Amino acid sequence: MPARYDAIVVGSGPGGASVSHTLARHGQRVLVLEQGSGAPLRGTLAQMAGIGAIPGKGAFFHRDASLLVRGLATGGSSTLNFATAAAPPLERFAALGIDLAPALAECHAELPIGQLPDELLGPMARRIMQAALSSGLPWQKLDKMIRPAICRTGCWRCVYGCPYGAKWTARDLLDDARLRGTHILDNAQAMRVLLDQGRAVGVEYLRDGSLHTVHASVVILAGGGIGSPRLLHASGLAPRSLPFISDPVVAVMGAVDDIDGGAEVPMAAGMALPEEGLSFADLTLPRPMYQAFALQVGRIDRLFAHRRTLSIMVKIRDLAGGGIGPRWVDKTLQAQDRERFRRGTALARRILSQAGARHVFQSWHFAAHPGAALAVGSGGPAAVDSDLRSATPGLYVCDASVLPAPWGLPPTLTLLALGKRLGHRLQDFL
Repeated sequence: MPARYDAIVVGSGPGGASVSHTLARHGQRVLVLEQGSGAPLRGTLAQMAGIGAIPGKGAFFHRDASLLVRGLATGGSSTLNFATAAAPPLERFAALGIDLAPALAECHAELPIGQLPDELLGPMARRIMQAALSSGLPWQKLDKMIRPAICRTGCWRCVYGCPYGAKWTARDLLDDARLRGTHILDNAQAMRVLLDQGRAVGVEYLRDGSLHTVHASVVILAGGGIGSPRLLHASGLAPRSLPFISDPVVAVMGAVDDIDGGAEVPMAAGMALPEEGLSFADLTLPRPMYQAFALQVGRIDRLFAHRRTLSIMVKIRDLAGGGIGPRWVDKTLQAQDRERFRRGTALARRILSQAGARHVFQSWHFAAHPGAALAVGSGGPAAVDSDLRSATPGLYVCDASVLPAPWGLPPTLTLLALGKRLGHRLQDFL
C-alpha cells in the first residue's frame, strides 16, 4: 500500500463512495478508510443489529430521546436504508452557491432510480395508498434505488441489506472504484486528522490493534452525521459538542382482517407536506422489528398481529439541537417537534381508519438521518463552505453532517450528487 495518496476518504457511505468513485474515474490515487466491515450482506437481523443503532442519552428510558440509526459497514447507511431516492431541493442548494443539477443528472443516468412497477407494490402499501387517495391526500409511488428485474415479490430483505443485489448500495460504486485502483480498507477506524502547519496532510487510523498513518494531498471526511463531527473534535478542529438534526420517525400501526402479508418493500409510496415539515410512507417492517415496537409501548396484545398490521411512517423535520460528544449523542424532541408529531400521527390515524384498521397504536420515535452539525452556509463553528471545504486547508466533508438544516428528506441521492460535484471540483487541486 502506498505511503501517500492524492486523496484519503474517511467513510464509505453514499457521500464517501460517490466522491471516491468520481476521483478514481479521473485517475486519482484514492484510499478509503471504513470503520465497519466489508463482509457480504446476508439480509439478517443479527447483521443489521451489528451495523446499525446507537442510543442517544436516555433513549431507552425517555420517549423524547432518540435511538439513532447509523450504518457502520462498507457502503455506510446505504446498507440499511430503504432505498428511497428523494430528489435534493435544488433551489435551496442554489441559494447557498451549490449547483447540484449537473451531478444529479449524472446520478439519474448511472443509477437504478425509479418507481417500483405495480407488481412489486405489496398489498399493505396498496391498501394504505387507496385509503390516502380516498381521503384526498397526494399519496404516490416513491422513487426507489432498486433493480425491479431482481427484486422479489413478498420479500422484505432490503430492510436488512438485500442479499440478492436488487437494492442498490454504495458498495456498487466502491467496487467500480476498486477496479480503477482505489484502495479500500475495512475495519479501519480513523483516530485523527494529521496536520502540518495548520493544513490537513493525512490520517491516523487503527486497524488490527495497531496505529497507522497515511498521507495525502487532501482529506475528505465522510464518516456520517455523527462520525465526522466526532473525528473533527478528536483532531482538535471542532468544539466538543455540536447541535444537529435527526429527522425523527414514528410508526403508526393498525390491524385489518382481510390481509395476510407482512413481507414487502417498505416505503413504496407516500407523500410529503414540506410546509408542515411532515412526510409519510407505508412502512411494512419485518416481524422482529414490528414486535420490538409493540413491546416498546406495552402492546403485548398486538405481538402476533404482524401479518395483518398496516404501518405508516410519520417523519418530521426537527429543530437542530442536542449535541454530539466523543462517546455520546444527545438529541431530544423539542416542543415544536412534539407538535409536528401530534399533527402527523393524527393524519396517519385518519388514513388507517379509512383503510379499515383497528387496534391502532404508535411506536416511540427513532431517527435515521443524523446530520447538519457542520451545515453548509450555516456560519456555525465548524461549518463547511459551498465547496464543502472546512476551515482547515486541505480538509473537506461530504456526508449528512453538511446538509443544510432543517432537512426532513431521505438524504442518499443528495449525498451522491454532492460527492460527484466534490469529486469533479477537486480536479482543480490534485
